[in-house]
Amino acid sequence: MRRSSDIVIVGAGAAGLSLAWRLLAPPPGVRVPDVVLVAPPPGRLRPPERTWCYWEAGPGDYDPLLTASWRRLRVRAADGDGPVRDLGALRYKMLRSDAFERGLAARLSGLRRIEAAVEDVTDRPDGADVACRAADGAAFTLRARWVYDSRPPAAPPPARVSLRQHFRGWFVRCDRPVLTPDTVELMDFRTPQPEHGLSFGYVLPTSRHEALVEYTEFGRAPLTREAYDQALHHYTGDVLGLGPLRVSATEQGVIPMTDGRYERRAGRHVFRIGAAGGAVRPSTGYAFAAIQRQARAVADAVHAGRPPVPPPAHPARALAMDAVLLRGLDTGRIDGAAFFSRLFRDVPCGRLLRFLDGTSRPAEEFAIGLRTPVLAMLRTAAEMPLLSRRS
Repeated sequence: MRRSSDIVIVGAGAAGLSLAWRLLAPPPGVRVPDVVLVAPPPGRLRPPERTWCYWEAGPGDYDPLLTASWRRLRVRAADGDGPVRDLGALRYKMLRSDAFERGLAARLSGLRRIEAAVEDVTDRPDGADVACRAADGAAFTLRARWVYDSRPPAAPPPARVSLRQHFRGWFVRCDRPVLTPDTVELMDFRTPQPEHGLSFGYVLPTSRHEALVEYTEFGRAPLTREAYDQALHHYTGDVLGLGPLRVSATEQGVIPMTDGRYERRAGRHVFRIGAAGGAVRPSTGYAFAAIQRQARAVADAVHAGRPPVPPPAHPARALAMDAVLLRGLDTGRIDGAAFFSRLFRDVPCGRLLRFLDGTSRPAEEFAIGLRTPVLAMLRTAAEMPLLSRRS
């Protein structure tokens, strides 16, 4: 059985749902495309609930769905020093995936949603075929003019440097009102540092009693669940001094930090979006804002009748700088805790967040570069062309 449509989107995460919504909201007078979203059925293919964070100026499209937002943040050095920085016009925003999916449901009334596992995507001269298998075992094929695939690749692309940002978080409720609900602890380096890479705590307080508290490492391999929980016990108890608390939920994940080149085009009519299309910023792990930029650009192209190729998620020069930083962290030439602490202490917060979001200007990037360990960065930059990309 074959079913035809204008566009098939594979995956119902941030990238797939964001693109579907943008496609189904064209400008006045423009035809609404026929969009089919293929979501994995309940089971191992469906990702667990997760938390996305991003920053933006003023009201945003998803503000009614937010868990919380903040106008101040802090990065603490290993000695606990670190000023609270006001974000000015920016807000740091926290969005849970379940709230995002429920909130977008009302905006996707024209969407055809199918629950099935995608087994293959085949590019054709006039479109593409998506081979699917339903939960009951029935096989069927979807045919579309364009296909956008958000599934992670079977293997990461070859890279000169590959680290992982791996973490585990607790949603906690403290017996005492010990949290500061107006300030995000973005990076707290009062955690014991591993032999390779770096570690930090991350606190998103939603009230005086409640927060999401995470332990994060940049390194080569994830920890065991027991090791994460031991680190979280130490951080919440010995470092933060939260006292008695209850853990209501947990989340855990691994984000690639690599200079591998994620190809956005998998065929003439097949494209990759989201993390599979390079939306993750290699130096930070943030992706949500880049996903929104890609979704808007693709939808605008579809509505205008242009070839709807997803644009690069991040500028080439930003990715080049990220590669140097990751190589410096991997070799140990750059002390990660000191690097990030100094940047957030010495660089104006708005400028630094624009840089991390890939929207800074070259003059701003040069000024930021002067606040880094220049000799180590230059040495690392000089050796990057000599390194081979390995799988």
